[in-house]
Amino acid sequence: MERGAELLFYVNGRKVIEKNVDPETMLLPYLRKKLRLTGTKYGCGGGGCGACTVMISRYNPITKKIRHYPANACLTPICSLYGAAVTTVEGIGSTKTRIHPVQERIAKCHGTQCGFCTPGMVMSMYTLLRNHPEPTLSQLNDALGGNLCRCTGYRPIIDACKTFCKTSGCCQSKENGVCCLDQGINGLPEFEEGNETSLKLFSEEEFLPLDPTQELIFPPELMTMAEKKTQKTRIFGSDQMTWISPVTLKELLEAKAKYPQAPVVMGNTSVGPDMKFKGIFYPVIISPDRIEELSVVNYTDNGLTVGAAVSLAEMKDILANVTRKLPEEKTQMYHALLKHLGTLAGPQIRNMASLGGHIVSRHPDSDLNPLLAVGNCTLNLLSKEGKRQIPLNEQFLRKCPSADLKPEEILISVNIPYSRKWEFVSAFRQAQRQQNALAIVNSGMRVCFGKGDGIVRELSIAYGGVGPTTILAKNSCQKLIGRPWNEEMLDAACRLILDEVSLPGSAPGGKVEFKRTLIVSFLFKFYLEVSQILKEMDPVHYPSLASKYESALEDLRSRHYWSTLKYQNADLKQLSQDPIGHPIMHLSGIKHATGEAVYCDDMPVVDRELFLTFVTSSRARAKIVSIDLSEALSLPGVVDILTGEHLPGITTTFGFLTDTEQLLSTDEVSCVGQLICAVIADSEVQAKRAAQRVKIVYRDLEPLILTIEEAIQNKSFFKPERKLEYGNVDEAFKMVDQILEGEIHMGGQEHFYMETQSMLVVPKGEDQEIDVYVSTQFPKYIQDITASVLNVSANKVMCHVKRVGGAFGGKVTKTGILAAITAFAANKHGRPVRCILERGEDILITGGRHPYLGKYKAGFMNDGRILALDMEHYNNAGAFLDESLFVIEMGLLKLENAYKFPNLRCRGWACRTNLPSNTALRGFGFPQAGLITEACITEVAAKCGLPPEKVRTINMFKEIDQTPYKQEINAKNLIQCWKECMATSSYTLRKAAVEKFNSENYWKKKGLAMVPLKFPVGVGSVAAGQAAALVHIYLDGSVLVTHGGIEMGQGVHTKMIQVVSRELKMPLSSIHLRGTSTETVPNTNPSGGSVVADLNGLAVKDACQTLLKRLEPIISKNPRGTWKDWAQAAFNESISLSATGYFRGYESNINWETGEGHPFEYFVYGAACSEVEIDCLTGAHKNIRTDIVMDVGYSINPALDIGQIEGAFIQGMGLYTIEELNYSPQGVLYTRGPNQYKIPAICDIPMELHISLLPPSENSNTLYSSKGLGESGIFLGCSVFFAIHDAISAARQERGLPGPLRLNSPLTPEKIRMACEDKFTKMIPRDEPGSYVPWSIPI
Repeated sequence: MERGAELLFYVNGRKVIEKNVDPETMLLPYLRKKLRLTGTKYGCGGGGCGACTVMISRYNPITKKIRHYPANACLTPICSLYGAAVTTVEGIGSTKTRIHPVQERIAKCHGTQCGFCTPGMVMSMYTLLRNHPEPTLSQLNDALGGNLCRCTGYRPIIDACKTFCKTSGCCQSKENGVCCLDQGINGLPEFEEGNETSLKLFSEEEFLPLDPTQELIFPPELMTMAEKKTQKTRIFGSDQMTWISPVTLKELLEAKAKYPQAPVVMGNTSVGPDMKFKGIFYPVIISPDRIEELSVVNYTDNGLTVGAAVSLAEMKDILANVTRKLPEEKTQMYHALLKHLGTLAGPQIRNMASLGGHIVSRHPDSDLNPLLAVGNCTLNLLSKEGKRQIPLNEQFLRKCPSADLKPEEILISVNIPYSRKWEFVSAFRQAQRQQNALAIVNSGMRVCFGKGDGIVRELSIAYGGVGPTTILAKNSCQKLIGRPWNEEMLDAACRLILDEVSLPGSAPGGKVEFKRTLIVSFLFKFYLEVSQILKEMDPVHYPSLASKYESALEDLRSRHYWSTLKYQNADLKQLSQDPIGHPIMHLSGIKHATGEAVYCDDMPVVDRELFLTFVTSSRARAKIVSIDLSEALSLPGVVDILTGEHLPGITTTFGFLTDTEQLLSTDEVSCVGQLICAVIADSEVQAKRAAQRVKIVYRDLEPLILTIEEAIQNKSFFKPERKLEYGNVDEAFKMVDQILEGEIHMGGQEHFYMETQSMLVVPKGEDQEIDVYVSTQFPKYIQDITASVLNVSANKVMCHVKRVGGAFGGKVTKTGILAAITAFAANKHGRPVRCILERGEDILITGGRHPYLGKYKAGFMNDGRILALDMEHYNNAGAFLDESLFVIEMGLLKLENAYKFPNLRCRGWACRTNLPSNTALRGFGFPQAGLITEACITEVAAKCGLPPEKVRTINMFKEIDQTPYKQEINAKNLIQCWKECMATSSYTLRKAAVEKFNSENYWKKKGLAMVPLKFPVGVGSVAAGQAAALVHIYLDGSVLVTHGGIEMGQGVHTKMIQVVSRELKMPLSSIHLRGTSTETVPNTNPSGGSVVADLNGLAVKDACQTLLKRLEPIISKNPRGTWKDWAQAAFNESISLSATGYFRGYESNINWETGEGHPFEYFVYGAACSEVEIDCLTGAHKNIRTDIVMDVGYSINPALDIGQIEGAFIQGMGLYTIEELNYSPQGVLYTRGPNQYKIPAICDIPMELHISLLPPSENSNTLYSSKGLGESGIFLGCSVFFAIHDAISAARQERGLPGPLRLNSPLTPEKIRMACEDKFTKMIPRDEPGSYVPWSIPI
C-alpha cells in the first residue's frame, strides 16, 4: 500500500497533480478556491440544485469506451477522481476563445436571468450532447431534471435545448394522428401573421452548429494509465481522515478486514450528505476504484446479476436493454425498477450513486429497496473468509445482525430474478414533486398466481417512508395466500395491512394520515393493475373493470412541452438602430453561460482575508444564561469571536425600518436562527468548525407563540392596526340575498434565490475608508447601517454591487445586518472579511414570505353580485417588525384585485411570533391578499350554483371606475385581457371537455380555472420613487452609464443601455455599464416593487437629454458626423460631456386616517387560464396547460418582459402548490434546503404554455409608456390552485360529499389526496388531537 500517494486527474484538458491531499476536500471548493475556476457555483452543498454540475469522463480499459456523466461537484471528493477527466463550464468555451453552441443558445434564447444556475444547466446539457448529439425531447427533460432555476420558469431553457433535438418546435404528441403544427395550434386558429405580432424571441438560423469533432479529447495519458494493470492501492491522508482506494478485489478485502467500521464509498451521495448535514464523521473511508468484479453484469438462466459498483444511471440503461430483449412476463420486476429509476433523484446523483451503496445505506425512503425486497433478490457477499449469499429481506433491511453484512464483508453484486408467468410486480411512489424528490411513501408489490385460476400463491408487499426502515407486510400477506383475487380479498388486505404497517401520530416526517391513506391507495392501484392484466390474459374468467376505474391505472401522462409567445413588433416608424421594443439578449447572457460573470463569492481572495460565520440560536424563545467561547477560541486558525457586547446597540431606523433590533443577541432570543455571535477565522472550514464548539446555555421562556392563531389568542401584534373602508358595509349586509363567512390559511414561501447571502468587506487602511462588495438590492441601506456600526460618516463607506444571483425581496433588510457585522469584524482587525452563508443557514436566518390568515364575510345577491365584504387579514410577521406592516398595507390596498365591491371593510394586523422575521418577497402581500379574495369569490359562486368565471365577470371593474381608496381607474384593458384569455384558451370548449373527462373517470379528475389580475404599481410615496443616473461620453464616442438600480436577473442594465441607445441614437455596442455603487449614484432607493427599470430609465433618459441639449449646437454644425467627432468638438469648445439625470418619483400618497389617496401610478392587467389533472388516489397533479394574457403597455424588451411574466408565474405556482415550510412544535425550521423544500422543477411546468401580450393602446407618462412586470405574474400562479380546487370539487361531487370545499394554500399532494375523500380515507385510523405531539405544526 502506497501512503501519501499522488493524486492525478485532468481539469479542462490540463493535468492536475496533488501531493498532499486532504480527503475531506470536495471538488467544488477545489475548483473554486484552488484552481480559481469560479464558473461552477455553490447552490446548496447537498446535490439538490445542480448549480455545481460538472462533467466527469472515465475510460474503461475493458470495454475500451469513455463514459461521460454529469456530477455534483459539491458531493464529489477529489480523492475519487484519480485518473478521471473533469470538464467545467470554463472548459467548453469562453468569450476569449470561442463559445460553445450550448452556451450561445441558452443565452440567445433568453434562458438566463440572474445567471447563477446557468453554468450547471449548460454542463447538464453539454454532457447530454456528448453522449447523444441529437437528443430526443424526453432525453432532454431527463438531463435537466436535477437542475433548479428560480428565475426563468424553464421555458426558455427548454427552447434553447430543443434547438439541438431532431424535431424542434413540435409538441411530439400526435393527438388524433395530426401533428400540432399541422392543425394550427392544437386546434386553435393560426395567429394572423400580420406585421403587428411576433411569435419568436430569437432566430435559430444564426446559431453556431454543434460539431462533435471540436470537443476536448479525453487525455491519452489517462487511457494509458488505465490500461496499465500494475496499479497499487492509493492512500491519501490528513490529520483527520484517511482515504483508501484499493484497485483490486483482494486489496479491497484486506482494507475492509483492517478497517471493518469504514464505510465503502462509491458516489458519496449518502455518506457525503451525512457528514455535511448530520455531523457524522468517519476517520477512514474505503473507496474502491474500478474493480472489475464490482461492475459485472451477468445474464443467468434465472435472472440478472448486477455488480454493486454499477451506478443507478447505468443500471437504468441495463434494465432498459433487458426489457427490450426479453419477453414481458420475465421482465415485470425490471419494468417496476425502471419506473422508479426514472424519478429517483436527478441525473447527477443517479450517475454518481451506486446500486450497492443504495441498497446497503437502507434509507427508510429508498425507492429501490421495497421492490428488491419483494422480488426475492439476493446479495452476494465476500470477505477474506470466503463467499456468502444473503437474502435482501426484512431482517436485512432492519439491520438485524444475523441477516446483515459482517463488518469485514463487501457486497459484490445483486441477483435480481426474472419474473414468471402469472407473476406481477408493480412500483408506486408519491412525493412532494414528481421528480428529484424523496418519496413521502413508496411501495413495491408482487403477487404470483402459479397458474391462471386467480388464487394467490405468493404475495409480497413492502413500503418505504412509513417507518425507520423499509417495512414488509409479511403477516398480512401470509394470511391472504390461497384467497381469490377479488374485492373481498382487497378489503381484507387493506384492513390487515393498516393494522400491520402502523404509523404513530408523532412519526418523523409528519403527514401521518396522508401516509396511511397512501398505504391502502397503492394497494388498491395494485389490485386494479393486476385485475386488468388477468382480464387481458383470460377475458372469459375475469370480469372487466368498470371503465370509470381504468383511469386509476395510468400515471399522469407527460407529453412534451411546447409553448407559443405573442408580442407586438417594434414600431415601424422607429429608426433602424433604435433597440426599444426589440427582444435584445440580456447584457450578461453570454457571460452567464460561460461562467465568466463574476458574482460576489467569485471575487478573488484578497491578501490576508478572513472568513466569518454565524452562531445562531437553537431555541425559539429563551433567556441566554451563558455563552462559553473558550473551546472555540482555542482552535487553530480562529482569530476572534464577536458577541453583542462588542457591537454597538443599533436602532435600525433607515427608511422604512423603525424596529430596534440588536445585531447580535446577548440576553434573550426570540426565534430559532437569531444571530448570537460571529466567528472569524483564517478559512471557512476553521470558522465552521469553531462555530460548532461555541457552547450556549438557554433557559426557555413562556409563552411560545408560533402560529397566527396563537398570536391572536395572546394579542401579540405589532402596532398599528391598519384599516380600509369604502361604502357602508353594515347597511349593505341588510340588503343582500345571502351571507357567507369563511377563512383561508396560506403558508409562507422561501425566496430560494440561487446565490446565497454573500459579502466581502475590504478596509482601505486609511481615513477609515471601507469597501463593501455585497449581493444586495439596497446599497444605500448597507452604506448607512455599516457607517452607523463603525461610527463613521457615510462618505467613508462605499457599497458596490456588480450583479445579484437572484433576490426576490430577500436581499434587503437581513443583508444589511449581516454586512454590518462583517464590516465591523473587518474594521476591527484591519483585514478583509468574507461571509458567504450556506444554503441551510440562509433559509433559517433570512425568513421569507408572510404566512397569512384571511377571514371574510360576504353579502351577495343570487346572481353572484357581491355587495358587501368584511375582511380581516393577519400575517405572521415573526420576531421583529422588518417590513411586515408595509406588507399588510400593500395587501389592504390591493386586496380587491379586479373586482369592484361597492361596500368593503378590511382590517389588517401583523402578528408578532417567535419565528425568524418574514420580509419582502416578490408580490409583497398581494399574492396572499388576492388569494383570500379569489377564495371568497369561488365560495360565493358555489353557493349561487354559478360557474366561478361568471361571478368573476359580474363583479369586475367597469371601464371607468374607482378603487376603495378612491383612486380613478380605467379598466378597459382588464376586460380586454379577460376576453382575450377566454378566447385564446378556448375556455368554453375545454370546460365541456373537462366535464366529459370527469364523468368518464372516477379516480382521475381534471380542473379548469381562470383568474383575472389587476396589479397596482407604486411605492407609496414620492420620495421612495426617486432615481438618479450618471452618463459620461468619452472622447472616442463611447458612453459609460451608471444608475441606482440593481441587476438581479430582471435585465434592468440591458434596458438602461437600450434607453441610452435610443436617446443618443448610438449603437448598443458603444455603451457600457459597470455596476451599481454608492460612489457614482448616491442615496438610491431599494430595487424592488416592479419599478426599477421605470424609475432609473427616466433618470437615464433625463441625463441623455441634458447632454443632447448641451451638444445641440455642435451636432447641428456637423449633422453627418460621428459621436467621436462630436465629443472631440465639444471638448475643444469646453462643453461638459458628463451629466447626472434625475427623476423625482411619481405622485404617490395615501392617508390611512381617511383611507383615501393616490398610492399607485398605473395598473398591470392580465388573466390566466390553467388546466390540471389530479390523481384522486395519490394527490399527484399535472399542469396540463396555461394561457396568460398580459397588458404590458409598450414593451421595452419583450424577451425580458415575457421572461419576468413566466418566471413569476412558475414561482407563484410553486407558492400555491408544492412549496411547503415545515416547523417543529418548538419553532425549529425543518425545510432548510432543496432536499426538503421543493421549488418547481422542469417536471412541474405546464405541458403547454401560451403567453400573449395585449397590443398597446394608450400612452402614459411612464418610460416610453411601458409597464413594470416584476411581480404581477406571481398571482397568476393561483389559476393552478383554483384549477386543482375545481378538480377536487368534481371528485367530491361525484362521491356525494357536502360542500363548501375549503382548501388552504399550498395545495400539496397531501391536501389534494385528503380532500378527495373516499373509502380509503375513511378506513384509516385517526389520532385524537392532543394524544400525541405532532412532528410539525402548520404555520
